[in-house]
Amino acid sequence: VQLQASGGGLVQAGGSLRLSCAASGRSFIPYSMAWFRQAPGKEREFVGRITWTSGSTLVVDSVKGRFTISRDNAKNTVYLQMNSLKPEDTAVYYCAARSLDLNTGYAGNEYWGQGTLVTVSS
Repeated sequence: VQLQASGGGLVQAGGSLRLSCAASGRSFIPYSMAWFRQAPGKEREFVGRITWTSGSTLVVDSVKGRFTISRDNAKNTVYLQMNSLKPEDTAVYYCAARSLDLNTGYAGNEYWGQGTLVTVSS
């Protein structure tokens, strides 16, 4: 399974970016997909996730109301729409996916994509 993240770049504070992460691989069925980020000198942190079958989403409080997670089932792609960006949102953003375990109906293996850099200037 490969995860390909894209959409990062340089944006001014208050601006918007949309990140995409496409999952590919034979027989890959997503259980959930998530976004994490790692700012310079800090640990990687969870940003949000979407459960594939239900479409339910969860984002952390620091981005609530500004970031939205969505998916395209047909493309096995997850999006992170980031609005009202702040300099503290500057980080490398990573996507991760959990496959559907057909035996249990719950999350199976975990996969990570390469990061995409988001830089927000003040």
